[in-house]
Amino acid sequence: MKREQNIRFHFLAAVVVVLAGLLTGLSYLEWLIVILLIGGMLALEMVNSAIERVVDLATAELHPLAKQAKDMAAGAVLVFAAASAIIGLLIFLPKWF
Repeated sequence: MKREQNIRFHFLAAVVVVLAGLLTGLSYLEWLIVILLIGGMLALEMVNSAIERVVDLATAELHPLAKQAKDMAAGAVLVFAAASAIIGLLIFLPKWF
């Protein structure tokens, strides 16, 4: 069974963001957005892991389509992580500076 380093990183990042939110004093709406982003990131990371497992189960050989499926799933995680970081900056930076 593969170790899930990425989801551990996302859990750690979520803890840091929640602590920063508590110290910053986020509004109700800001908390809703932060919680949706954290939940979406963790859910998307689990979908990515599931896709990787299914692809590995379907074929043991290195197939170009299998690589593309894994790369696209990982790319979706990266896009959501980047968007989440930008939204986080838009929420937190005005409160800090």
